[in-house]
Amino acid sequence: MHRRLIGLIFALLAALSATAAAAQSRYAIRSGDVLQVEVLEDSSLNRSVLVLPDGTISFPFVGTMQAAGRSVDEVRTALTSGLASNFAAPPNVYVSVGQLSQRRSSSPAAAAAIDIFTMGEIAKPGRFELPRGTTLLQALASAGGFTKFAASKRVELHRTDPASGTEQIYTFSYRGGGIPGSTVLQDGDVIVVPERRLFE
Repeated sequence: MHRRLIGLIFALLAALSATAAAAQSRYAIRSGDVLQVEVLEDSSLNRSVLVLPDGTISFPFVGTMQAAGRSVDEVRTALTSGLASNFAAPPNVYVSVGQLSQRRSSSPAAAAAIDIFTMGEIAKPGRFELPRGTTLLQALASAGGFTKFAASKRVELHRTDPASGTEQIYTFSYRGGGIPGSTVLQDGDVIVVPERRLFE
């Protein structure tokens, strides 16, 4: 009786896992989602990747590629293809949706908020809904601060002009230099924290 119950539990867990995997494979990725990417042959490539407002992601050795509107399997295939030339055999790449983008409510409270995106060597990459008037330093604190590999002297603030569609990149140094930490952020701003160089 006890063995039969354990067997039923394992069968149920396997069925739930298969259902979740099937749902993820059909899911159309959206801007603001955070993807978890693992490369079996090189763990240094394992990372969380933010889908930017323009629907793209950036990945080492692959560069920028479209992710929004694609399924998890399509992104995995594209990453595998892009990475293949760096390995003796095509690598085993696993992609899953680690965090879903949240739709903004149309309530008055939501109108007083802005969407900020963080990526790179930051504790919590992803999309954040923050109050209007939030500064660059406050946003970095909201995202948990830097990882130990962060180039904190070369933080980038990417801002797109909605009228012209042109992007401006501003640099910020946590130790002073570039734009001030008190810079007020705008809706759609993307904060990129690069990886520290060898002797940086």
